[in-house]
Amino acid sequence: MSSNSKKRPALGKGLSALLESSATDITSKDLTDASVLGSVALLPIDSIEANPFNPRTHFEETALKELSNSIEQHGIIQPLTVRKLGRNKYQLISGERRFKASKMAGLKEIPAYIRVANDQTMLEMALVENIQREDLNAIEVALSYQRLIDECQLTQEELASKIAKSRTSITNHLRLLKLPPVIQLAVRENEISMGHARALVSAGDEEIQIHLFERIIAERLSVRDVEAILRGENNLKQASSAKAKKVELSQNQQQFAHQLSEKIAAKVQINKLPKGNGKLIINFNSDVDLNRIIELLNS
Repeated sequence: MSSNSKKRPALGKGLSALLESSATDITSKDLTDASVLGSVALLPIDSIEANPFNPRTHFEETALKELSNSIEQHGIIQPLTVRKLGRNKYQLISGERRFKASKMAGLKEIPAYIRVANDQTMLEMALVENIQREDLNAIEVALSYQRLIDECQLTQEELASKIAKSRTSITNHLRLLKLPPVIQLAVRENEISMGHARALVSAGDEEIQIHLFERIIAERLSVRDVEAILRGENNLKQASSAKAKKVELSQNQQQFAHQLSEKIAAKVQINKLPKGNGKLIINFNSDVDLNRIIELLNS
């Protein structure tokens, strides 16, 4: 990475400056290893340890093997980024997938950018680097967002500015972490999409969420299907809630409804609410029926 290389606009100014600044590189003047050339070193793979801050915990085995085969044939195209811990000891900042695939391919040495970074800076660098990846699932992205907020003490607005994402996008991802573990796992394993997961968040009750999730899997429901089902269930809930709030009518009120119904030959309902208000409902079947009822009431 040269000083003339373009900065990635998705990174915040502070992180971008850190990644691009030669002041954070350990050059050949700082190391005794003759393999170091500028800011890139060819390091023994056994001298590098995994990044404890990496939000990604699952690596698809088939894809990892495919990358390993590519590395065997073509080598490492993009160097890893590491920080120096001590003499001949390094820790990954980014590139764990390439690191694992290189080990699988049996490489003894691997090219890497060497940075100086404390734990706080390293955490931000690792998380932001991973957020920019296209192959992270929505839960992994959400966990990265949450860690940046919690451990780097960022607000959602600051995080949105740092990674060039909208506040709405960040909020939608963070809401996924409220879903039951079984649904989060399904998102991780691409059994359901983020659109499905977002719809399930709005279902509210965990029991309903899991029931609807099982239907999505069994019936292969689309996101629109799920949203339509939820609209229907919400209507049922509202009707059920309204019904639960109704107050029983007194004997005189019930008798009045019955007598009026007989007089006009139409169904009459009195819906009374706790505050004393309510509705008197007279059902009719057509304009002719309505005019008949009006004449009877005026007589």
